[in-house]
Amino acid sequence: LYACHWVGKDARPFTGFKFRTMIQGAAAMEAELQDRNEMKGPAFKLTNDPRVTSVGRFLRKYSLDELPQLWSVLIGDLSLVGPRPPREHEYAQFTDFQKQKLAVKPGITCLWQVEGRHKINDYDDWVARDLDYIRRWSLWLDIQILARTAVVVFRGTGV
Repeated sequence: LYACHWVGKDARPFTGFKFRTMIQGAAAMEAELQDRNEMKGPAFKLTNDPRVTSVGRFLRKYSLDELPQLWSVLIGDLSLVGPRPPREHEYAQFTDFQKQKLAVKPGITCLWQVEGRHKINDYDDWVARDLDYIRRWSLWLDIQILARTAVVVFRGTGV
């Protein structure tokens, strides 16, 4: 288990938890891997990230690393559905456009995760999906996203 330092609604920092999926010192190695970053913008994405352990790959495939975030839902820092919270150092690089996603409580799953997780490589496109979610929010939309998330989890198509 490790602590994640995220930024939530209205730019409020909070600490959440995930199961560890990377080697010790992985955060420090991110700077060394920056030239291989597949995401344009403040987020870091690397398909075959060498920092991920073999157990970590399994946990990520089935999104099991996300389970401790249910605690954050219970205490009110996260909701089940909503824009994914940025890490603090990512938020420090946000543009005004990107900051709009913090108008609502962040969630464990979102439109980006069920619509474009493997296809979207520009953070602004990810934020556009978050803003679309915020504009169209309804209980029915949340139910649809949760159902689609369940399919991704059970198929093991998450990374």
